Amino acid sequence: MIRDDISAAQTASMKAGDKETLATVRLMMAAIKNRDIEARTGKAPADDDTLVVEVLQKMVKQRRESIQMFTDGGRQELADKEASEVAVIERFLPAQLSDEETTLAIEAIKAELGATGVKDMGRVMAALKERHASQLDMSKASALVKAALS
Repeated sequence: MIRDDISAAQTASMKAGDKETLATVRLMMAAIKNRDIEARTGKAPADDDTLVVEVLQKMVKQRRESIQMFTDGGRQELADKEASEVAVIERFLPAQLSDEETTLAIEAIKAELGATGVKDMGRVMAALKERHASQLDMSKASALVKAALS
């Protein structure tokens, strides 16, 4: 499980004295803990790895937005710090589908559902998220689905 890998990474980075990795791993564990608390009141995913992947993907997305803002604002040192956090977080995420693999998955779902136009985008996105959510950046996938249905 991904959660166990993160705990092991925390221990390893403490033993190695790697403060940057340790700080990022602690942030990840805190975010996962917060999501666990939220899940108590709502509907939690059946698979624990799904929950953890959702949290980690959200963290990566936030950091990429921060990198863009810091770069635009001329704060390269802060952008570099965020980029190093992204690198640590991505070590725990499953391998992402390439653009070609994503396009093939979209075409398969499109054929299966009989989707013909942009009006079917919601159904295609729902099926894509259900099958490949942990392997895709859904914002990029959205653009590819829209292009495939246009």
